Amino acid sequence: MMLSIVIPVHNGGESFYKCLQSLECYGSLASEVIIVVDGGTDNSLALARTTAAKVIALPEAGGPARARNIGASAASGDILFFMDADVTLKPDTLKQIIEAFQAKPEIDALIGSYDDAPGAENFLSQYKNLFHHYTHQTGCEDASTFWGACGAVRRDIFLKVDGFNEAYRYPSIEDIEFGYRLKRAGHRILLCKAVQVKHLKRWEPFSLLRAEIFYRAIPWTELLWRDRQFVNDLNLKTSSRVSLILTFSILVLLLLSFWWNSSLIGVPILATVLFVINLSVYQFFYFKKGLWFAIKTIFWHWLYFLYGGVAFAIGTIRYHLGYQSASTPVSLP
Repeated sequence: MMLSIVIPVHNGGESFYKCLQSLECYGSLASEVIIVVDGGTDNSLALARTTAAKVIALPEAGGPARARNIGASAASGDILFFMDADVTLKPDTLKQIIEAFQAKPEIDALIGSYDDAPGAENFLSQYKNLFHHYTHQTGCEDASTFWGACGAVRRDIFLKVDGFNEAYRYPSIEDIEFGYRLKRAGHRILLCKAVQVKHLKRWEPFSLLRAEIFYRAIPWTELLWRDRQFVNDLNLKTSSRVSLILTFSILVLLLLSFWWNSSLIGVPILATVLFVINLSVYQFFYFKKGLWFAIKTIFWHWLYFLYGGVAFAIGTIRYHLGYQSASTPVSLP
């Protein structure tokens, strides 16, 4: 079974350099590596050309969806493994992918997860990437979608469903939309929790909120309404939906307290319920990074439910008022 690695990169920087280093160390099981340099102004193209990879240089950026499709069209392997330019392979990543497809011929695609040792050391990066790791490690193995940072698919199936939707011009939910089409066509996607990569991206408050709200939550909401994929898995688990309701209820009570002090009575009750529902998340953070780290994550975790709820409302309104076509994703700055 031959495996082709496809990597889109746009101004990859130091993370891309580390990605290439990991390929040199752990990429020998791949029959080929295809790097698609999607425009950009840094030295990503020069870096790519120092490797043995097949390099495709695009004159201007068209988004990771188009770059992945171009790379896939140039690939010859039975399996296409898509990875981002800001992740690094682990020693057994490719071996586990190949073995999974060989052991389970009924699966058409698989996704992995970030590992539990994020590359960036600041608190927000550690929190966000560890939360992603936790979400995938506790998800259903019969996956409901695809993931472009660490995802593999049989090449013939990829071509059959027309690859990624190139209307997504920026890093967004093009991989989720692709996964929904895979599932709708009757193909099986496996969440292989042992398949892991290290994420190197450094998150800061502005970059995180912009990406979470405008690049993911709003277009994902529109996609959910388009495909009616309200599954109980990953970020859409029932516990997350209940937590969202509780978080907004707490906010409403706090606002009402300016007029009715008695409203504050319900705040600690709802906060306790919210904390208990998500206790396993905070225990995970505690065991990984200690008590103080776990305490600090509570604010960001509850904020996640708040901005997720706002984004869901905006996306729902956009969809039902017809601002967003049922088949055309939104392009964001």
